[in-house]
Amino acid sequence: MVIDSKLLKQNPEIIIDMLKKRKVQFPINELISLDQRRRQLIVEMQHVKHEKNTLSHSIASKKKEKADASQEISEMKNVSNRILSLEEEKRLIESRFNFLMRNLPNIIDQSVPIGNNENDNVVIKQHGTIKNLEFRPKDHIAIATSLDLVDLERAAKISGSRFYFLKKELVIMNYALIQFAIDFLSDKGYILSQPPYMIRRSAMEGAVILEDFEQVLYKINGEDLYMIGTSEHALASMHMDEILNGKQLPIKYAGISTCFRKEAGAHGKDMKGIFRVHQFEKVEQFVYSRPDDSWEEHDKMLTITEEFYEKIGIPYRTVLLCSADLGKISAKTYDIEAWMPGQRAYREIVSCSNCTDYQARRLNIRFRDKTNEETRFVHTMNSTLVATERTMVSIMENYQTSNGDVEIPDILRKYMGDLKKIKI
Repeated sequence: MVIDSKLLKQNPEIIIDMLKKRKVQFPINELISLDQRRRQLIVEMQHVKHEKNTLSHSIASKKKEKADASQEISEMKNVSNRILSLEEEKRLIESRFNFLMRNLPNIIDQSVPIGNNENDNVVIKQHGTIKNLEFRPKDHIAIATSLDLVDLERAAKISGSRFYFLKKELVIMNYALIQFAIDFLSDKGYILSQPPYMIRRSAMEGAVILEDFEQVLYKINGEDLYMIGTSEHALASMHMDEILNGKQLPIKYAGISTCFRKEAGAHGKDMKGIFRVHQFEKVEQFVYSRPDDSWEEHDKMLTITEEFYEKIGIPYRTVLLCSADLGKISAKTYDIEAWMPGQRAYREIVSCSNCTDYQARRLNIRFRDKTNEETRFVHTMNSTLVATERTMVSIMENYQTSNGDVEIPDILRKYMGDLKKIKI
């Protein structure tokens, strides 16, 4: 189950209200009916099996007494057929019920604003000064092209659209961002982890609603394997079917990986450049926590990420997503949007979500403090720390100069051989 099935029986209005706030079309009435029928079937099967046992005893007794048991034997055939029919009905109902339950979105936290679309998201913080440039700023494509930092045409020739060759100093910056992120999260007590880039369907189904996400993922033909769209997928399923030691919570992972995604924007959005691509590098925060601590841990993740971009020197704003813009597995999500001078717009570079016990239920990840205690589901949280390609876009646009150079943020210089500027 992905949410507590008791809600369906005791408080279905909570689920109905959640779907309404999310603006999600979902066959909730069918799900409620299926739940009621599956409960009825359990009772019916108990009665019929009791009837079968009674007949069995009666037949045995009559045969022992050498009496006529033909009527009971005939009734036994009818009862056996009835059991087979009920079992088949139960199998079909359970299959459909489980499918719908696995596609039911998470319950929304009460602090999430109610809205109809992304225009109803709420800006809760704005940081950094937007420079009043004395020249017309270029977008990252023009900057990278003039400095020979990317080759999109040749990448398209050998791989298709939305791929790229990084070149020269941009390659160095890519790894500088990764190394800075590794050092940064290590100092915060995160466990470094480079996950498998391919995981099985059962693991992916636990991390995401696969029916919604499958069009985004790369599937390996002939193998029970998917390419990860983010290290969150592997880190979420890392402890599947385990009981964790509650005294060791929270467990904090820094996932370093390449990510692979088919989807690349609706209606041709971001067709050019390296902002929205099929392959990119990312350092991800992933936390397993006690339920009572998860909101505090979620806020800590956000603060850590904001600090990271403040050290780089990127103007940003933090946005609380409204109910209709919220991902289905998340109970609450913050986005961080970086200012892009060349586009004169804020663009998303970070997503920070609390999934409460949603993923843990799908993956059966529990905890307890003592061996004789009842287990409880952990809460899981995830947040981008840095998606390097998008962050390099923001650096190129924010650190461009009037003569076409790009200055290197102070924090990255020691990771780039003390390079101060990418010059024409």
